[in-house]
Amino acid sequence: MGEVQIIGTGSYVPERILTNDEISKIIDTNDQWIRSRTGIGERRITTGENTSKIAAKAAINALKNASINAEDIDLIIVATTTPDCYTPSTACIVQSLIGASRAVCFDISAACSGFIYALNIAYQFLRNGAMKNALIIGGETLSKILDWNDRGTCVLFGDGAGAAVLSIGNEEGVLGNYMASDGRGSDLLKCDAAPVDINNNILRKEVLGDEVYKNSKYLSMEGKEIFKFAVKVMEETIEKLLEEAKLDLSNIDYIIPHQANLRIIDHTIKKLDIDKEKFYINLQSYGNTSAASIPIALDEMNRKGLLKKGQNILMVGFGGGLTWGGSIIKWCK
Repeated sequence: MGEVQIIGTGSYVPERILTNDEISKIIDTNDQWIRSRTGIGERRITTGENTSKIAAKAAINALKNASINAEDIDLIIVATTTPDCYTPSTACIVQSLIGASRAVCFDISAACSGFIYALNIAYQFLRNGAMKNALIIGGETLSKILDWNDRGTCVLFGDGAGAAVLSIGNEEGVLGNYMASDGRGSDLLKCDAAPVDINNNILRKEVLGDEVYKNSKYLSMEGKEIFKFAVKVMEETIEKLLEEAKLDLSNIDYIIPHQANLRIIDHTIKKLDIDKEKFYINLQSYGNTSAASIPIALDEMNRKGLLKKGQNILMVGFGGGLTWGGSIIKWCK
């Protein structure tokens, strides 16, 4: 059995840029306040494309980069907290959009850790020989679940998608994986779905009227608690990955963290005494794109020519659930 490798990456972000100055016209904030607390300067916002369309465009770019046809994909996993609909899965819609007729498709919900979870899942399918080629996507249209009156959340998030193609090869690829969850923190970062009422669902409109259908739900977050959680698990994940791969920090060429908040990244850098140059950071341009943040960064590095064959890349993410995890890959292109 060969090794699981990332053979291509792709990403897509909407054209519409929403700056901090524009947000300051909506709520009580300003560019300096946002930058000093988050490191974010702007983010991308969809003007009509739903998650499936954004994800499909990232997928097509990844397939091109991997020099592989959609028909050769055996598995599509979309990690998202903002699917087009409850059913069908966003992955099935993406399958139709890109023409990957042979693929098994499903979504996963692991918030900002979603791409890492998807990579881990796809790795298992490929490693045990069940499949040969997988397409994993982190895609989000978070702007549709944001309360633009809530300064604690609306300044943080953006829309976009990143994708990677995994395949079996002869050279080293995935060197280490780690995932974890803690449902006790499930209320710290959440977005409610349709409510369950004491009345039978078929009677909801009769009993509650049209109001039940107008009751939109938005993302909510306990910022201080999420910060404490994030800095703890960032350190834990990096250490566990290095232990599993039998490497130390000197063997790591780049670290791609979930692009949530520059303060979280800076805290990890100081705590583990890591050279900041090892960290790739682009949240200033995209904000927190949840499951899309790590693959967008990975593809951006790939397109810039920063990734060289044989380099060790450590990816680490954390998010609602609570969920966290990471992977170390050896770049094979």
